[in-house]
Amino acid sequence: MKKIFIQLTVLSALALTSYNSARAQGAGTFSGDLQLNGNFFQRDSAIGAAGNDLYDKYMSGSEGWLSLRYSNYGFTGYLRLDVFSNSNLKDPYKAMSGFGIGAWNISKEVMGLTITGGYIYDQIGSGILFRSYEDRGLLIDNALEGLHLKYKLTDQITVKGFAGQQKNIFDRYRPIIKGFNAEGDFNLSKSVHITPGVGVLNRTLDQETYTGIFNTIQSYAVEDRFTPKYNTYAFTGYNTLTAGDFTWYIEGAYKTHETINYPILNANSIDQIYKDKSGNIVFSTLGYARKGLALNVTAKRTENFVMRISPDENSPNNGQINWQPIVAQIRPQRLIARYTPASQDISEKAINANALVSPNDNYDFNLSYTHIDRLDGLKLYREAYFEANIRSVKNFLIDVGAQYMEYNLFYQGKQGDPILKAITPFTEITYLIDSKNSLKLQAQYMNAKEDDGSWTFVGLEYAIAPKWSFAVSDMYNVSPSAKSIYKDQHFYNVFIARTQGAHRISLAYVKQVAGINCSGGVCRYEPAFSGVRLMITSSF
Repeated sequence: MKKIFIQLTVLSALALTSYNSARAQGAGTFSGDLQLNGNFFQRDSAIGAAGNDLYDKYMSGSEGWLSLRYSNYGFTGYLRLDVFSNSNLKDPYKAMSGFGIGAWNISKEVMGLTITGGYIYDQIGSGILFRSYEDRGLLIDNALEGLHLKYKLTDQITVKGFAGQQKNIFDRYRPIIKGFNAEGDFNLSKSVHITPGVGVLNRTLDQETYTGIFNTIQSYAVEDRFTPKYNTYAFTGYNTLTAGDFTWYIEGAYKTHETINYPILNANSIDQIYKDKSGNIVFSTLGYARKGLALNVTAKRTENFVMRISPDENSPNNGQINWQPIVAQIRPQRLIARYTPASQDISEKAINANALVSPNDNYDFNLSYTHIDRLDGLKLYREAYFEANIRSVKNFLIDVGAQYMEYNLFYQGKQGDPILKAITPFTEITYLIDSKNSLKLQAQYMNAKEDDGSWTFVGLEYAIAPKWSFAVSDMYNVSPSAKSIYKDQHFYNVFIARTQGAHRISLAYVKQVAGINCSGGVCRYEPAFSGVRLMITSSF
């Protein structure tokens, strides 16, 4: 705590000194932003919102982030304070508290060389090999604490290198990460452009982590034992080709043998065991676009491409070094979003084809098909999707569509459960009352027999631009399956938001069913929630 206090005092003093100097000289820029979330837990054992300290003891929790940015004399500095008070973001079943410097860095560009020290956010290619980023909705913050160099070798070629340790809330994971990346930018002709790149990554285990892995492996049967490796190396090559109306991105990556947590599928459970595996992945997307028509095909094949800071970090979003693009499209509809398929790093082959047709300014039609299996042929996900946006009716914006889905409940750890088959028609109708006032109706119905059965969702939102927004909704298990615990349960939501310039405050009463929460292509399963949520955001 003393160390954190000293760091905070020094950095705050530097920031204030620089800010006052900048004001006096009329130079430099200073900005910042604030995000504060508050949760007030209301116990509801009927939906599973009970049985832990958050609902039974503490009754409230919060998390907040205050970021400050300052630039002057060619330097750019960044400082972020993180505050967690009985927060349930890291583990929805447990409270976490802490206060400290969540991130800081300072950078300077000197004759084409940009030097950055502190907390680094960057990626190689699409992120398949390495991606350090922040997603507050899922409490993902895997910044690299270290040094980052970026050099413009020529007008067409840029290289960068980095080394450090991955952040773990207010601490660091012990293994070391080193990486190199080179990217080009070339015009081959007036209509043909390429941006190729290559990347290399090395992760080295520390002695304590290595010893723990080694001892665990020695407890296995003789035929399952192996000698773990300290170093793992991964390589990637990628390119974006633009030729006329076509755009093609392709990336291939390989990872050397390392210890991974390998899932063992039993009749009614999923166990894990250490195995020594190499890994590979191929990801590609091909697009064609012209006036009134856009076509896109995305495909990915993944085999044992697990990129973790160590094999011990096997929870869904902890210790991730990379980010795998999700092939299936994330849908905004409340009922459909519950069954979003997360990207698989052990075994996956996936393809998505999408067509957007706009015959005129009044109509858009969106058609999509997704097909995902494991490499051994096990069916994971199917989706056929149609949506139409209609603007031909005066003062109305009409969105109608339907989805057919087959979803393996393996995604939610329910080994042995049948595949969910669902048909979900939906509509969203917005009535533009005048230039400031609008009324929006959302209606969805999911017809299914598996998992919890059939659901309906209805929501109504009234907006007074640019300051006010009001919404009410209800989600109801209209035809529950035999095992559903949500029979006769209404999941009401009441929402109000006020926006004043750069400030926004929202308050909502939320009753939320357990399910998948996705953000930025990363998904995790969350338990049911009951209570009040407050959010304040501001920028300056």
